[in-house]
Formats: sequence, structure tokens, C-alpha cells
Amino acid sequence: MEYKLALFEEKEIRKTWKENKWYFSILDVVYALTDSNDPKQYIKKLKSRDDALQNNWGTICTLLEMPTKDGKKRKIQVSDTAGILRIIQSIPSPKAEPFKIWLARVGSERIEEINNPELAMDRMKQIYERKGYSKSWIEQRERGITTRHNLTDEWKERGAQIGKDYAILTNEIYKSGFGLSAKEYKNIKGLHESQNLRDSMTNIELALTNLGEATAVEFHKKNNSQGLTKLKNDMNKAGKVLNKAKQEIEQELERPIVSSQNYIELTEQEELLDIK
Repeated sequence: MEYKLALFEEKEIRKTWKENKWYFSILDVVYALTDSNDPKQYIKKLKSRDDALQNNWGTICTLLEMPTKDGKKRKIQVSDTAGILRIIQSIPSPKAEPFKIWLARVGSERIEEINNPELAMDRMKQIYERKGYSKSWIEQRERGITTRHNLTDEWKERGAQIGKDYAILTNEIYKSGFGLSAKEYKNIKGLHESQNLRDSMTNIELALTNLGEATAVEFHKKNNSQGLTKLKNDMNKAGKVLNKAKQEIEQELERPIVSSQNYIELTEQEELLDIK
């Protein structure tokens, strides 16, 4: 399943794509429409006032796994567009009509993105901008996403299995490049297990990661590597290339590259270096 965050009036709404349609977190929708401090209690009162909603709740909502605030994935109540429209019929909120328009747009955007993947990238940039990321960081992140896709395409064609093998190969370049596993790296950044590490990297960290993964793609092609063991060996060598660049930059800056510093806390030295 594909997990994503959407924004409605600056409120985050978790959504997941399954069986060719979006499912939205009911709690997130209720909070966005009501600003209630206790959306769960609001839903209970909502159902108590609307017998038809109460009687059909099992049909309207379902349980799907999504990331929660504590960083873990848990099954939460979600509903598709039709179900969400039924729920908001019972919510006396001036935001109801704008939310209906937003739902329709989210649905149509997905169809557009399937036909034209560049639109998904444009919308991704808009979300990062609204969250306060700098233009240079967003450009770096965009390049990294393209590089990562190229790398995982190589893995897939060369026999790596989505999931565990991908995690092993990613860990290999982090360990040989930064001296840290992905889990250790997240701990330094103060992130939960399910949070995206790269969204908390600085420009230099992103640039080095991009360098390592782009190098790994070339090693896979040069060596015509097949299977996890050979792919892992390439990732280790690419990580060493990354590590060498990292050490040279650290000598010039006279400080470590990896720290608890996140994307929004860039130093003047990083901005001046402006790694592209």
C-alpha cells in the first residue's frame, strides 16, 4: 500500500491508495473539519446523534494500517471518498463544502498523476514549500528521489526482493558511507522508525546520499551484478566513495556532517557550499 499525507487548510490528513481508490483517516478528517481536541469523542457523539450513521458505521469505515503519531504503524479507522462524504453530512461545519471540493480534487489528481507522473513531483514540491523547506533543499530532494528510483529499478531487475532486501542494501550504503545503520541515523535525528530519514537530512547529507546511490547504479551496471550478495558488495563500495567525499568536506568545514541538525537548521557554511 502507498501511504501519503495530504494537506487541507494546513491540516495533515493521512491517506492510502488501495484497490484503485484513496482511503482517508477518519480521525484526521474530523479534526480538520472541527478542530476538536478529542476527535475520537467527537465521533462517538456524532454517531449517537445520527442513527443511520451509527447503524452503517461498519460499512462506511474499515481498518487499515497507517503510520501514527508515535511513529509506529497501526490499524486505524479509514473510509473511502463516498464514506467520508457521508460522515461530513453529519458534521455542522462551515468547512464541509470546501472539504468536498478538496476530496474531489484529490481523487482527480491521482488519475492525473498516473497519466503524467511529473504532476506528482510538482505537488510534492508544493507540500515541501508549505512546510518551510528551502528551494535549494527541495531541488536536492527531487534529484535524490529520481536517483533512488533509478537505483531500486536496478535492484528489481537484478533479483533483489522489495522490502527486506531493499532495507539490507540501503543499510549497507549508510553503514559504509556514514558509519551508521538507517536506524542509528534516525536515532541521531530524533526520528521515529516510520519517519522519513531523508526529509530530515541537510543539503549536504542529501547530496552525499545522492552521490552514493548514483555511484551504486553505475557499479551495478559495470559489474552486471545479480543477486543480493553482489548487489550488497556494490553498495559497500559506493558507500566508500560517499565516505571519502564526506571526510574531505568535514576537513574543510571542521565539523561532522552527520548530526541531530535537520533540514531547517542549515548553517551558513552549507548554504555557501551549495552542493548541487
